[in-house]
Amino acid sequence: MKKAIDRIRENYSKDIYKSTENFNETYLEVNPESIIELCRLIHTEIKGSLVSLFASDERKLSGKFSIYYVFALKENHCFLILKTLISEENPAFKSISTEIHAASLYEREIKDMFGLIPQGHPDIRPFVFHGNWPEGCYPLRKDFDGKEKPPFAKNDEPFIKVQGEGVYEIPVGPVHAGIIEPGHFRFSVAGEPIINLEAKLFYVHKGIEKLCEGMSIEKGFYLSERISGDESFTNALAYCLAIEKIAKVKVSDRVSFMRVIFAELERLVSHLGDLAGICVDVAYGFGAFQFRMLRGWTYQIIEEVTGSRFLRSVSKPGGIRRDFISGKEKNILDFMLKIENELQDTVKILKSNSLFIDRVEHTGILKNTVAKDLNAVGPPARAAGLKHDVRKDFPYLTYDQLEFKIPEHNNGDVNCRMHVKIEECLESIDLIRKALDRIPAKGELFTPINTLEPYRFALGYTEAPRGENIHWIMTGENNTLFRYKIRTPSFCNWPVLCHAVNGNIVPDFPLINKSFNLSYAGNDL
Repeated sequence: MKKAIDRIRENYSKDIYKSTENFNETYLEVNPESIIELCRLIHTEIKGSLVSLFASDERKLSGKFSIYYVFALKENHCFLILKTLISEENPAFKSISTEIHAASLYEREIKDMFGLIPQGHPDIRPFVFHGNWPEGCYPLRKDFDGKEKPPFAKNDEPFIKVQGEGVYEIPVGPVHAGIIEPGHFRFSVAGEPIINLEAKLFYVHKGIEKLCEGMSIEKGFYLSERISGDESFTNALAYCLAIEKIAKVKVSDRVSFMRVIFAELERLVSHLGDLAGICVDVAYGFGAFQFRMLRGWTYQIIEEVTGSRFLRSVSKPGGIRRDFISGKEKNILDFMLKIENELQDTVKILKSNSLFIDRVEHTGILKNTVAKDLNAVGPPARAAGLKHDVRKDFPYLTYDQLEFKIPEHNNGDVNCRMHVKIEECLESIDLIRKALDRIPAKGELFTPINTLEPYRFALGYTEAPRGENIHWIMTGENNTLFRYKIRTPSFCNWPVLCHAVNGNIVPDFPLINKSFNLSYAGNDL
C-alpha cells in the first residue's frame, strides 16, 4: 500500500488534500478535477479493482456532497478509497465510466439517488427510478423526507433499440411465471441468437439505505439481515465487521470460528439450490431432486443448531448471541459426512449423463475480458478465470488459519459455473470440519459495543455465496447510522449476465440465468 500511495503522491501531490488510515483502508481526499487521471493510475498501473462507488450527503459536515471511489488492491490485501467533494450549487462530477467500465451503473445510481450529474457518461438514462418517479426528487439527500409519498409521474422508460433488418424484440417480465421477484428483460434477436439483452430491475426497491439513516446500530443490524433472504448471514456479518472495526472491537477466536461455520453452511445451502435449479432448467429431474434433498439436509442441521433456517439473529455486532455449537459438534460432522457422500455420488451420475453435459457445455460463455472489465465476482468470475475470493484476498474472521482451495476454471460457461459451485460445496464441508477441529473450547461470546465516535467509517466485507460483498458504514451521533452503503455481488453480476447470453438462443436464457443465480432483492435495495 505504501508504494501505491507514494506513487500517487509523486504524480499528484498538489491534488491530495487529506489522508486517513483505518486498518487496511486508506482514504485520500482529492481534487475532483483530477479524479479521472487518479482513477486511471490506480486501475491500470497499480492494478486496483473498482469494487464500489457511492455518494454521501455530508452537507452537515462539510457543506458538500462526497463521492467515494473504493479500489481493492487484492495483492496487497488492502483498500484505497478516493474521496471528492461536490457542491450543491454545481452538482456535477467527472464520469470515469469510459475509463473504468464497472463504474457505469454506480454513477447512474448516484445521479438517480442524489441528483449529482456524471459529466461525460455515455448513458445517463434513469437506472433505479422507473417512469412513475418524479424528476428533481432525490431520496438519499438528507432533506428528503422518507416518510412522505412523492407525487406520481408518468414518464417514458426508453430501452436500447437495436437497428437492423430482421431484428426484433422479445420482452420478458417484469411479472414472471415462476415464484420469483420481478425484473424486465428486453431481448433483441436476429433469427434465433440473442444479439443484445437489457435488464431493467429495481421493481422491488425498498429504500433500505434511506431507512437506515438515523437508525440505531442495533436496529440497523436487523435490517442488514433482511437485504436478501438467502444471504442473511453474510450480509449481517459484513455489517458486524464494519461496526466492530469502527468500535475497535476484536471478537474471540471461538466467535470467529463459529461465524466461519455458519458462513460456510449458508454457502452450501445456496450452491446446492443453484445446482438443483440448473438441473430443473435442462429437465433433468433426478439431479434436481438429489440436490434439493441435499439442500434440505443442510437446512435441517442449520435449524437444529441455530433454530433459524435463514441463520437470522445468530451474529450481532460485537460477537454472537449464544454458543450454538457447544454439544452439537458430532451432529454437524455426521451431517457433513452424509451430505458429502451423497453429493459425490450425485456428481458422478451427473457427469456421466451426456445429454446433460451437452446442454451446459459452451452455453452462456462469460469471456475473461468482460469479467475483468465489469468486475464480475464470485463463482461466475472464478469460472471465467478470475481467481479471486475475499476470504483469500482480504482474510477476515479466521479464514487465514484454514487451508482451502479456490476453484480454477477458464471457459466461463454454465458447465464451469456449475463445477465451481460443486467444488465450493466440497470445500465448505471441509472448512466446517477444520473449523470444528480448531475452535477453542472457551472464549468470550460477546464484547459490548460502547459509545461510537460519530462520523467514523469503515468497510465490512465478506465472500457471500454469490461473491464479493462490500458494505460501508458511517456512524452518526448517539450510536446511529449516518450512511450505510450496501453493494452486494448481484449488483456487479447483473450486467455481466447480459453479456454472457449474447450468441445464445432465448430458450437457453433460463439455464444461463440460473447458473448465475442473481438476487433481485440483493440488487433492488
